[in-house]
Amino acid sequence: MSAPLAALSPEEIACRAAQVMWASDKASQALGMEIVSIGPGEAVLAMSISPEMTNGHGTAHGGFIFALADSAFAFACNSYGETTVAAHCSISYIAPGKAGNRLVAAAREVSRSGRSGIYDVRVTSDGKTIAEFRGHSRTIGGSFIEPAANAPQSAIRS
Repeated sequence: MSAPLAALSPEEIACRAAQVMWASDKASQALGMEIVSIGPGEAVLAMSISPEMTNGHGTAHGGFIFALADSAFAFACNSYGETTVAAHCSISYIAPGKAGNRLVAAAREVSRSGRSGIYDVRVTSDGKTIAEFRGHSRTIGGSFIEPAANAPQSAIRS
């Protein structure tokens, strides 16, 4: 049996929150995303661009880039184990992604006060920034993680 949540470190809570979320996140799984790392207020997710994810110009469709950034944002703002949703998100596309590119979205907390948070997500390919995303979060309820960890550990690689 696992320790009560109050006895866990912030890193352990972040890992447990990611495990619980990942188990139900069928959208991120279906797009081939993976969690690279997770911590309090931060998350790194990756996804490879398949030919089916390109647009009429042969570049990565912006919706898939947004989805990756949004998932990284979701894992970062939920890393405290409290049910948190997006209130507003925006993205700026800087350079195109291409089929075969592995995109990495690194989310970091900018501020968190009361029920509101701001998170920045940088999406890169081979170290080159292709998009910048900003998400505003709102905490809407209590803890969504159980005291006993029964979610699979395999989703977290760090």
